[in-house]
Amino acid sequence: MVDARETSLLALWFFPMQAPLKPITQKEARYAEQFSTKRSMQFHHSRGYVREALSELWKVPALEIPLQAAPGKAPKLAKGWGNVSFSHCSDGLFIGWSPKRIGVDLERADRCFKAEQVTKRYFSEQEKKDLSHLNQEELRAAVLQKWVIKEAAIKWQRGKLAADFSKWSFCEKSHLAIHQSLGHKVGLHRIQFNSWYMAVAFDKKIHTNPPIICKFNIKNTY
Repeated sequence: MVDARETSLLALWFFPMQAPLKPITQKEARYAEQFSTKRSMQFHHSRGYVREALSELWKVPALEIPLQAAPGKAPKLAKGWGNVSFSHCSDGLFIGWSPKRIGVDLERADRCFKAEQVTKRYFSEQEKKDLSHLNQEELRAAVLQKWVIKEAAIKWQRGKLAADFSKWSFCEKSHLAIHQSLGHKVGLHRIQFNSWYMAVAFDKKIHTNPPIICKFNIKNTY
C-alpha cells in the first residue's frame, strides 16, 4: 500500500469517455439516478474510473476506496489516503492524485466557444492587453490554455471561479501559478496530448520533477 505521508508520488491518469463503465457504490448510483441519461453516464464513468485508478495505486478493491465525490463538491479521500482531483470533457477523464493538495483540469484543444466574451468576463486587464493582438483562432487557443491552468489552480485552492479566476496568473519561467491577492504559489504543469489540453496544480515543495501521466487508457479511441 502507498504511504501518503511518506511518498512524493504525483500520479495522473487519462481515460476515454467511451471506456466501459466501472462499479460504483450504491450511494453514488443513487446520485447518478437523479440526472439525465448523459449526465448520469458521465457521473458514473468519472466515479468508477477514479475508484479504478486509486485501486491500482493503493492495491485495494475499488469499492473500498474511501472516496467522497458528491455532485458539485470537490472530491475528498479519508485522512491518510492523500488527495484526488479530476476533470472531464466531452470525451475524456483526467485524474490526479497526490499526498498533498492537487488540482487538475482538462479540455479538448479544438473546443469551440466565444473567446472574446470569456476574455471580457473573466480575465484581468493585463491579460486582456496581452491577448489583444491575437487573431480569432489564436485567441481561442490562448484563452483555452489559460483556462485549464486557472481551473487547475482554483481546484487546488478550493476557490471559486467568479472570485478567483482573474487573480491567478502563470509564470512560464518558474512554472508557478500565483494568486495575486492571496499570495498562493503552486507548481503548475501543462500537458498537450493529441486532442486535449491538461493542467496540474500541485505542491512544488514535494513534487520537484515534472509529472508524467502514469496511464493513458485510450485503446480503440480512434
